[in-house]
Amino acid sequence: MLLEQIKKPNDIKEIAPEDYGILAEEIRKFLIEKISKTGGHLGSNLGAVELTMALHLSLKLPEDQIIWDVGHQSYTHKLLTGRRDGFDTLRKFHGLSGFPKRKESDCDAFDTGHSSTSISAGLGLVKARDIKGEKNTIISVIGDGSLTGGMAYEALNNASRLETNFIIILNDNNMSISENVGGVSKYLNNIRTADSYLGMKEGIYNTLRAIPKGDNLVGKIRRAKNSFKQLVIPGMFFEDMGITYLGPVDGHNVKALMKVIGEAKRVKGPVLIHVITQKGKGYGPAERHPARFHGAEPFDIEKGIPTNPRTTPNYTDIFSTVMCKLGQRDEKVVAITAAMPDGTGLKRFRNMYPERFFDVGIAEEHAVTFAAGLAAGGMKPIVAIYSSFLQRAYDQILHDVCIQNLPVVFAIDRAGLVGSDGETHQGIFDLSYLSSIPNMHIMAPKNKWELSDMVKFAVDFGAPIAVRYPRGEAYAGLEEFRAPVKLGVSEMIYEESQVAIFAVGSMVKEAEKVRTLVKEAGYGCSIINARFVKPIDEEALKKAAADHCLIVTMEENVASGGYGEKVRELITREQLPVELLTITIPDIYVEHGNVELLKKEIGIDAQNVAEGIINIMESMKQS
Repeated sequence: MLLEQIKKPNDIKEIAPEDYGILAEEIRKFLIEKISKTGGHLGSNLGAVELTMALHLSLKLPEDQIIWDVGHQSYTHKLLTGRRDGFDTLRKFHGLSGFPKRKESDCDAFDTGHSSTSISAGLGLVKARDIKGEKNTIISVIGDGSLTGGMAYEALNNASRLETNFIIILNDNNMSISENVGGVSKYLNNIRTADSYLGMKEGIYNTLRAIPKGDNLVGKIRRAKNSFKQLVIPGMFFEDMGITYLGPVDGHNVKALMKVIGEAKRVKGPVLIHVITQKGKGYGPAERHPARFHGAEPFDIEKGIPTNPRTTPNYTDIFSTVMCKLGQRDEKVVAITAAMPDGTGLKRFRNMYPERFFDVGIAEEHAVTFAAGLAAGGMKPIVAIYSSFLQRAYDQILHDVCIQNLPVVFAIDRAGLVGSDGETHQGIFDLSYLSSIPNMHIMAPKNKWELSDMVKFAVDFGAPIAVRYPRGEAYAGLEEFRAPVKLGVSEMIYEESQVAIFAVGSMVKEAEKVRTLVKEAGYGCSIINARFVKPIDEEALKKAAADHCLIVTMEENVASGGYGEKVRELITREQLPVELLTITIPDIYVEHGNVELLKKEIGIDAQNVAEGIINIMESMKQS
């Protein structure tokens, strides 16, 4: 097996060129087998096998550096840098990350997880290289989806001024190669990257610049040359910015890729290689259903279906259903997503009301300001974005929505711990960053029925408001508790004495387990569903302080800026005669792993919380 021969970086160079195709097949087979057991990003990795091979064959790692945009397509890169044995622990606690991690390998040049960042990071590495007088090659790999993010264009604008080599690879898996364009491009690429051509061009330009008004002549020559290139080169957008365009090139032809990378390395300036790939290549189900295999759960290889299919709805499903009902009732309701119609549950709304659905691509900042414009125009926009990705639009929420107090609803999916995707995807900061903004209101539902009620409340609220809910199965417990949603009013679930637990959203379910353990230890325990994180229910907290000796807050958010911090401020300000225990996620970045295991590890699971409460109560009894 060829793959077994690759035990460290650059070992791929010992593989004979005639065996590249065999190695690519082995890599695909390996990835399919491993990801079918662990889950992970399959489609993007299957599409980038040959491209990754060509990069490793053309570069010397870790001296040369590759920055993977988003990074979920880096599995082959990990294989080729000697991490094959770690794939049994892929995305598990203390196991191999599903994204590049500098702490995991010297060959991972930059930690990524969110999109549209690779060109900026690569440009920084290039400038650092140049300042230090080094000569290594730096390549940023970005997908056509990530290129919809505005940050990519900000970086391209700056990269265009470079006078040293910087290679950008556009991994385009949403286009087919045109034979006519491909043939002409291949011909022009060979001419424009030949040593004689590059040397002659640089010599002519330098000579012209040395004479009076030479810069004007250079500009005229370039404009005349570009008028012809506009007809035959598909990458003139990049060329006009001052970035040399090479391609399109077949992203599944290792030798062709190596050739064009070699040509790109000779360019003294920024160069973009346009690579055409097929997402999910080599595995039929992933080729036919690329969205389904973007982030796959463990699956049956033969059937291409999940090993443990869901039998109960998750929170995204509930949101999807209520959105369709709201769209039917109110023609002003519009939905916005940033390239995630499936992930956010808006696919059904799109099918039912296409004229009121907007997918803006990977452009969260634009999505929020676009929603603000819709609201200013009299519509009722709902922006559905994952918690981790919404933080990219903080300024737009503050500046464009909340200053104007516009009625934009933020449906924040994947709030709290999300598990296997790790630090870059945990939704554990939204309560903090949203709470800091005046005019913002924040809710969190305890179960599936409350999510439905809260979304309906939010649409008619008339001011900026967020509903944050977790990933995974929608909790169906506590169905009998369904008080109407009122601004800033919590909900009493169980009323006793001694201990009062104020739980936020998903932590209500955990609080039920805590209550059982606390009562077994002989203490009374109330549970209050906080419902609102902003504004908090001050009256309920004051009442709890009068009737209990210990208030406990529980939330899936970091301590700084969270619900518990607000409660502590109230208790201090009002000098309430009660002890306070805040259960939060420590102010750390939480790594990848099973959610229940992560909760236990960071101390917010029922057992740890109950032990903390009982210890406090025992110490109170003794004092």
